Amino acid sequence: MGTKGREIVGVDIEELVKLLNKALADEWLAYYQYWVGSRVAVGRMRGIVASELEEHAKEELEHAEKLAERIIQLGGTPLINPQQWRKEANCGYDEPSDPNTRKLVAQNIKGEQCAIEVYQNLHKMVQDKDAITAHLVLEILEDEVEHEEDLEAILADMKTRVS
Repeated sequence: MGTKGREIVGVDIEELVKLLNKALADEWLAYYQYWVGSRVAVGRMRGIVASELEEHAKEELEHAEKLAERIIQLGGTPLINPQQWRKEANCGYDEPSDPNTRKLVAQNIKGEQCAIEVYQNLHKMVQDKDAITAHLVLEILEDEVEHEEDLEAILADMKTRVS
C-alpha cells in the first residue's frame, strides 16, 4: 500500500489485518462447508438446496479473494496455512456429518448469522476511519444478509406441507 493510502486508514492497521484474517478464515471455511454440503446433500428439495449451496460457495470464495487483496494492500499477509483457518475463525466450521437438506440449511443459516455479526462489527470499527475497508465490508455484509434470507426461505418452504 502506498504511503498516502496508509495515512488515510484511521485505525490500527495491525489490528485491522488481524480481524480481516479472521474473516478470511471464516470465508474459507464457509466456502468449503457450502461446497461439500452441495455435494453430499440428500433429502427434500435436494436439487434446489445443492444449487443454492453451490452458488453461496462461489460467493464465499469471492469474499476470500477480496479480503486477501485488502490484507495485502494494508501491508499484511493473508493466512497462508489452512490449518490456521479453524484456529483463527470467528464462526468455525460445522461439518455436514448429517447430509439431510434441512440440517445442511440450518447449519448454514447459523454460519450466515455469525458472519453478519462479524461484518457488522468490522463495519463499526472502520466506518468513517477507512473508507476502502468499510466499502468492502458492506459489500460482503450485504451478501451475507442475502444468503441468510435465501436459506431461511428454503427452510420455510421445506416446512410447508403440501396438501
